[in-house]
Amino acid sequence: MAAKAAVRGLAWRVFSPFTPRAASSSRQCSSSQTTQQDNTLKRTKFRPPASSTCDWIGPPNPLSNLRPIVYHVSENESELEKRLRHLRQETEDWNHNFWTKQNITFRTEKYTFIISQLKAKGLSVRDEQGRQQSLNSEEMAVFYKDFLDKNRTLHANYNK
Repeated sequence: MAAKAAVRGLAWRVFSPFTPRAASSSRQCSSSQTTQQDNTLKRTKFRPPASSTCDWIGPPNPLSNLRPIVYHVSENESELEKRLRHLRQETEDWNHNFWTKQNITFRTEKYTFIISQLKAKGLSVRDEQGRQQSLNSEEMAVFYKDFLDKNRTLHANYNK
């Protein structure tokens, strides 16, 4: 029961898309005992108990929609296992950064599209009861297709 409560409270990362990482910056593993302060990626101080033998997976991040992982570090971890753990963490960090930026871009462009379409129809963002107005699925399909077309190369490179 305490383990479930601890996992629920696993506040994992805070990402600011307006402070891009330098390509040469070093990444820090979540399971490292000592880490440098990183302005774009903050990790929880929470660590599973020493008796834990598994990786711990937290709730989805609200920006990237990815679940963070706190990797188990065995007492007799070899250099190869340590290297693999660090590479897994690097990959997780890269995915988190990619999807955070992508999701922020998507939401921003979607909101801008909705506002522009409502203005073109002569409508305001809110109706008479104060509820936010929306577009129908056919109107939104135009946005979705345009967004995917604009980001086709980016998504293709992500999947390489």
